[in-house]
Amino acid sequence: MVILTTITTRTGDDGTTALADGVRRPKSCPLLGLIGEIDELNSCLGLALSVGRGRDGIGNGIAQIQNHLFDLGADLSTPHEPTDWKPVRLMPSSVLCLEAFIHDYNNSLGPLTSFILPGGNSLSAHLHIARCVCRRAERHYWLIKNDYDLKPIIGLYLNRLSDLLFIWARFANRDDGSETLWIPNQNT
Repeated sequence: MVILTTITTRTGDDGTTALADGVRRPKSCPLLGLIGEIDELNSCLGLALSVGRGRDGIGNGIAQIQNHLFDLGADLSTPHEPTDWKPVRLMPSSVLCLEAFIHDYNNSLGPLTSFILPGGNSLSAHLHIARCVCRRAERHYWLIKNDYDLKPIIGLYLNRLSDLLFIWARFANRDDGSETLWIPNQNT
């Protein structure tokens, strides 16, 4: 486990930050950009959790995913296998967990007859924002994947997670009927 005795270290005052393996990178490094987007996504999920705790299991699912995202961040921050310690890695079981959630929640929803407008109730709106941040992180992953030799499971996980967040947003709107369908060329 990580033990932090101080938060302010001043080591980043020169515009660099350390990865888990101790290698220092510029804060403008694309890899650190992706790690930051994963942190932003996790924070968005924390906000969704604050309004959706106890809501048909979504709260427990979000807490589980937040742990996955820390594993994913640890994986990104240790791009090469250290010889003297075993790094935390995102596991295939994390993807299977998402797929199980997708299956369970999607089966309780009716088919889509149109695109939906992001929003609805508060939980759904927060999940839509998290979905957008997740898609941005996924695009960033694909942009830098080869340059940093990133593992394929990370892209797979982010793709499944954005699907799940969309399904959960729909599910959150299901009971109160607050899902709004897109009406093409609507004149107001």
